[in-house]
Amino acid sequence: MHLSRTCSKEMSDNLNQTVEKPNVTPPASNTYKMDEVQNRIKEILNKHNNGIWISKLPHFYKELYKEELNQEILQQFEHWPHICTVEKPCSGGQDLLLYPPKRTQLSRSELDNEKVPPSQLPAPKQLPTLKGCPAVTPEDFKEKVAELLEKYSNGLWASALPKAFEDMYKVKFPKDALKNLASLSDVCTVDYISANPQKAILYAKLPVPTDKILSDTVQAQGDYDIKSMIEQEYLQIEENLAESADSFIEYVTVPPLIIPTEASPSVLVVELNNTNEVVIRYVGKDYSAAQELMEDEMKEYYSKNPKVAPVQAVHVGHLLAVNAEEDAWLRAQIISADDNKIKVCYVDYGFSENVEKSKAYKLNPKFCSLPFQATKCKLAGLEVLSDDPDLVKVVETLTCGKIFAVEILDKADIPLVVLYDTSGEDDININATCLKAICDKSLEVHLQVDAMYTNVKVTNICSDGTLYCQVPCKGLNKLNDLLHKIEDYFHCKHMTSEYFISLPFCGKICLFHCKGKWSRVEITNVHSSRALDVQFLDSGTVTSVKVSELREIPPRFLQEMIAIPPQAIKCCLADLPQSIGMWTPDAVLWLRDSVLNCSDCSIKVTKVDETKGIIHIYLFTPKNFPDPHRSINRQITNADLWKHQQDVFLSAISSGVGSPNSKNGNTPVSGSTGEGFRKSLTDIKKSMVDHTGSFSMEELPPPVHLSKPGEHMDVYVPVACHPGYFVIQAWQEIHKLEVLMEEMILYYSVSEERHVALEKDQVYAAKVENKWHRVLLKGILTNGLVSVYELDYGKHELVNIRKVQPLVDMFRKLPFQAVTAQLAGVKCNQWSEEASMVFRNHVEKKPLVALVQTVIENTNPWDRKVVVYLVDTSLPDTDIWIHDFMSEYLVELSKVN
Repeated sequence: MHLSRTCSKEMSDNLNQTVEKPNVTPPASNTYKMDEVQNRIKEILNKHNNGIWISKLPHFYKELYKEELNQEILQQFEHWPHICTVEKPCSGGQDLLLYPPKRTQLSRSELDNEKVPPSQLPAPKQLPTLKGCPAVTPEDFKEKVAELLEKYSNGLWASALPKAFEDMYKVKFPKDALKNLASLSDVCTVDYISANPQKAILYAKLPVPTDKILSDTVQAQGDYDIKSMIEQEYLQIEENLAESADSFIEYVTVPPLIIPTEASPSVLVVELNNTNEVVIRYVGKDYSAAQELMEDEMKEYYSKNPKVAPVQAVHVGHLLAVNAEEDAWLRAQIISADDNKIKVCYVDYGFSENVEKSKAYKLNPKFCSLPFQATKCKLAGLEVLSDDPDLVKVVETLTCGKIFAVEILDKADIPLVVLYDTSGEDDININATCLKAICDKSLEVHLQVDAMYTNVKVTNICSDGTLYCQVPCKGLNKLNDLLHKIEDYFHCKHMTSEYFISLPFCGKICLFHCKGKWSRVEITNVHSSRALDVQFLDSGTVTSVKVSELREIPPRFLQEMIAIPPQAIKCCLADLPQSIGMWTPDAVLWLRDSVLNCSDCSIKVTKVDETKGIIHIYLFTPKNFPDPHRSINRQITNADLWKHQQDVFLSAISSGVGSPNSKNGNTPVSGSTGEGFRKSLTDIKKSMVDHTGSFSMEELPPPVHLSKPGEHMDVYVPVACHPGYFVIQAWQEIHKLEVLMEEMILYYSVSEERHVALEKDQVYAAKVENKWHRVLLKGILTNGLVSVYELDYGKHELVNIRKVQPLVDMFRKLPFQAVTAQLAGVKCNQWSEEASMVFRNHVEKKPLVALVQTVIENTNPWDRKVVVYLVDTSLPDTDIWIHDFMSEYLVELSKVN
């Protein structure tokens, strides 16, 4: 459905408001007797067997009994099972449904108690005070009461008797007559319906008939007349309520919108005037879906109900049903009105529009149970620039009319949120994207192709050879100046708790003290309330830190700070030989030793790849500038740095038909050139023959090399359960494993599936998530699945038995890479889930340095175990020892507990 939208400040002010009830306060003299109120409520509920909304009850009560219902009574219903049954409707909301108490059959005494409410009987007119009127004698009084009651065939409330008596006979009613109604029993029938003696109905006393049946017939007829009159009165009240929205709407309170409880609900962004008040609608079963269902019901009701007519009198704040475009019926609230048109806010969509009065109808109360669907949110991290026109324009362009996943940080009246675009392969933080889009363009670095730049500082080198550089510019100078001011500010003002991070979230920009100075960082991943990942905006370094180590940017510097673009420029070395392929640890270490944190390097730009956000450069040290033959690009091609590529030798399957490249039929596969990986499937098929006898189930590769106790080794942690159990891989061997995995994919994708007689504790190849792994069979289940242990990654998996194949000899040469490990330097009998998660977030899927303490050998390579210290060396000049971090965490945790 397409609806025209008119942005309006008036519209924005009307969102999240409900129709206010008039401020009616019960008289101070009006006291409530529980038994009286309970009987009245039972009378009302017995006429609504299908239930009545608790919000409607006060109005019914006032109509019938001419009294206000004490609001405190509404809180007692759940404790009155003998009076009513309380249920919460499936559609949600805070309004409740009341039903008569659950029972199978009314007793005779209960039926007898269903008498006429006093407001339903003809009430005598109000009389002036009868001063000086003669008093009536007791005998005349009884006679006159009997005569009076004959005029009220349906009975008369005892409380109404004095006025009726004085109106008819113009004499004063005896002062204490109502205190002893039993004295009138000889002239009338007194029917007590509560403990209050004045709450009784008086009936004229008929002469005793000779036939008892006649008396019963008269009584039954009287009861029938009374009940019929009550039914008619209730029907009249309900009809008036349904047809008079103007009068009823004052008593309607639309339930408030409840924020979804799910972790990342979906929202549709409607519009915004500033980033602190972004109009959204929640998408889901109890929200957008419930609204669509309600609007279908509205269309059915208003299109096919001939009694419904356009509204005549309109008042600001009243709710309407508006016949909008494409014959849609929408709920709306009146903002303003003139003679022919009214301005309304569509409360479920969040925008306003001028409509003709002929399209506006009274909103039936049954369409008020669903909360208004349009609400507001505040975008986290953008508060300081919430009214900035450029920011508002960027946010509007990127978000309006689109659906996003939302992370709700604070469930306030206007919740604080982060929006994520999850439509692509990677989730995009919209808040962070908008903030970066409004950086001061005059402070950006625009590198030109073929240009030379000096005094360049290499700030970070990644394991794939990617470099981050700082180039002298206006933005870098302003950043350094601003960071110096912040240092002085913190020194003079003395650091206080107000600058601690109380609410970390992805995309938040804050400060981290490193190498004796403050640096800008952006939070990239929040592991827990204590640990998170950050990226240094101006060096490109990514690391894990404690939340307590971060600081808020002082408000006086915040706007200037976020206006400066990131000063780390992502680069790569240009024109490297294709044969180099994957970067080796030796090459990465050599590059780091040569240029990392060198502040007087030079670069020459050869290409600017804007789509990937990377600059292709020639890199020079001061001594070698500007000779291209002595550049880092040329020096790093030294064969010694890439020699591991020639160490990877995986033989193809031996066959009787020799390969053109091999005299003996064994085809060498070079990891550096990828010859084996690039070999066509046809060649591989040709080289395959029946090789049932070409491997032995008993043949295992040698154990992977581990450093000796007291020595260091570079490791990668693919799996971490807790400090007492995790898995490491030798960093130097990972490239060989990746080549082997490629070869396994090629081999098993073209080989015929075999029916294998599986045995426990034997080694096989198994397909797990579209990749083939070397596995140890741990168990055979009855449901066609087998339990396996990945010998190279340390994971336990369940796979289909048909996905398990023999592991041929060519894949038994490389040592199994997964080694079970335990963290040294920390002791704990049982690790909590929270502690395990903190450890996992700091080490899992990260390259680290291990200091070997103990190696526990075993006959089976998968049973070897190593006890190591782990060190995170990703921070410049700062090494994080994981056992120290975990020990500190345990101490902090013990203080909390």
